[in-house]
Amino acid sequence: MKFDVIVVGAGTAGCLAAKTAAEAGLKVCLVERKNQKDIGEKVCGDALGEHHLKTLGLKKPNHGELETKIEGVKIYSPDLETVFTVKHEDFSGYLLNRRLFGQWLLRMALDEGAVLFDSTQCLEPLFEKNFVTGISAKNMKTGEKIQLNGKVVVDASGFLAVVRLKLPKVMKIENEISNEDVEACYREIRQLKQETGSTDYCEIYLNQKVTPGGYTWIFYKGGAKVNAGLGVCMQDNFPNPKNQFYTHILTKPLFEGSLLLNAGAWYDPTRRPLDNMVGNGVLITGDAACLVNPIHGGGIGPSMLSGHLAGKTIVEALEKGDVSQESLWPYNLKYMESYGTKQAGLDVFRFLLLKCSDEDLNYGMKYELLTEEDVLKAGLGEKFHLNITETAKRVFKGLRRIQFLNKLRVTVNLMNKVKAHYKNYPKTPEGFERWQKETEALFKEARSKLLE
Repeated sequence: MKFDVIVVGAGTAGCLAAKTAAEAGLKVCLVERKNQKDIGEKVCGDALGEHHLKTLGLKKPNHGELETKIEGVKIYSPDLETVFTVKHEDFSGYLLNRRLFGQWLLRMALDEGAVLFDSTQCLEPLFEKNFVTGISAKNMKTGEKIQLNGKVVVDASGFLAVVRLKLPKVMKIENEISNEDVEACYREIRQLKQETGSTDYCEIYLNQKVTPGGYTWIFYKGGAKVNAGLGVCMQDNFPNPKNQFYTHILTKPLFEGSLLLNAGAWYDPTRRPLDNMVGNGVLITGDAACLVNPIHGGGIGPSMLSGHLAGKTIVEALEKGDVSQESLWPYNLKYMESYGTKQAGLDVFRFLLLKCSDEDLNYGMKYELLTEEDVLKAGLGEKFHLNITETAKRVFKGLRRIQFLNKLRVTVNLMNKVKAHYKNYPKTPEGFERWQKETEALFKEARSKLLE
């Protein structure tokens, strides 16, 4: 079977890529291992900033996809004594009914003419003369193997990245992702005994003993339902996230007498985007390209954006009759410009948080060495300066605090260096190797100064 575009994975990135390519008149197929009715089901925090819908020109769905409105985020220090309230249009949005939202995205792609192969597992990409020219797949109900040929293949298969893992090194797309750049997550949807007070804000709890290198989230979904979970960085001997959840979170009075509705575990790649996301006849999108926000782990918005940009790029490439890496390169440029630069800066900030002790976090938040505005600016990818006044310096007690202060300074400087570097992302593949070497040097410097 022949198509213009084969999209592997019918998640947020895949559906947007398929919709965008199909509405331009291309022949598109979506290959998804889940059954059609289960598309949209995923272990995640279910939060989406409203600005993502606006950016993509999508009208809000109104058939239960958006469960409740959120105004912003509350971040709690490990000792719970300091709470940062971050409120901005970029942090306001909705908690989703994840399955209904996924079905809505799928319907948009199918309404534009995309063809769905559900219950179908992608086995591997097919190659001809250094170009990806399709995939081999298996019907999971019958066991029958099929071959799908296409001019372009989009890997939207999520963390499993079934296409990316099998691409040749010559394409200069990273195959493997380090465990240190991945969060192991566990999440439950629970029905509480009764409605709680204010539920307009998502709650994030920092605590290195409970969630080393990660955080706990409690998101209120309306109707006394709550999405609660935690993620831990998969480095060293990291603790089992489900055990941590049952020991430290479910024991809170909030959950007394609550009823379990849904539970699951998954992995979240929390790092900068892949340095390069295109090869001859192939583009990588969403979680497969590591497009998750490194700080709050949100991936729905960036995934949608990447799918949309991938679809647009493919349409332009096929109009020229050229699907080489060079012709698909604008996808890299557009993504780095719109979200990737911010993501790379936040990856440096993540290094700081990975090594911060609870005492440092309590202190930094209490004495506003980092302020709510700093957190907001960091989250928006804007430049910010630390609030290191003479008073703050005088409050410091002992060498340890001065070391922490210096690490904060180093972090901010490195974030600004990384963002400046990403703003010079190469316009063509020719400049990529030099740019990548500089990227690796910058992140090596960040790791040595913040993690060792």
